[in-house]
Parts: sequence; structure tokens; C-alpha cells
Amino acid sequence: MADTKEIYSDGIGQIHFTGGMVRIDFMTLQPTNEEGKAPLAETRMRVIMPPQGFISAYNSMQQLLDKLVDAGLIKKNEQPQSSEDNWGNN
Repeated sequence: MADTKEIYSDGIGQIHFTGGMVRIDFMTLQPTNEEGKAPLAETRMRVIMPPQGFISAYNSMQQLLDKLVDAGLIKKNEQPQSSEDNWGNN
């Protein structure tokens, strides 16, 4: 594990399917030079994987979400506020 590389991301900018592969764009928030302006999201890295790898990653994330809910660290919203987000922080 000494050669393991860690990468930070503020979130996922886009997920798309093209050329038979799932492409996930990870982004970071960058400050602007203008005071009072919200930071800009910039793509920093793209992960490309076959559909089966994406399904496996999704299942792993779902299992972790379930554990976080069971531990009381997050709460699942029964009525999502938007179609994109049905998870919220406690």
C-alpha cells in the first residue's frame, strides 16, 4: 500500500456513457477572483470503466450508504427534494 495514490474530489461533475464505457468526471471547487462569487466546479480527473465495473462500484457505494444510515450518520429522505438527490446529512 506504500504506492497507493490518494485523490481528493468535491464531487462528481458528470457521469456519461459513450464508446461502450462509463465515464465519471470528478471535480473540485475552485475559488474565483471576484469577492462574494461562488466557487467554480472544475473537472480534475476522469475515471473510465466498463458497465460491469460501474455496476459493481454502484453496489459497493449503496452498501456503504446503508451502513451510514444504520449508524445514524446520514438519513435517507423519503420524499426527495430533487430527482438527483435522495440522500441528506443529519
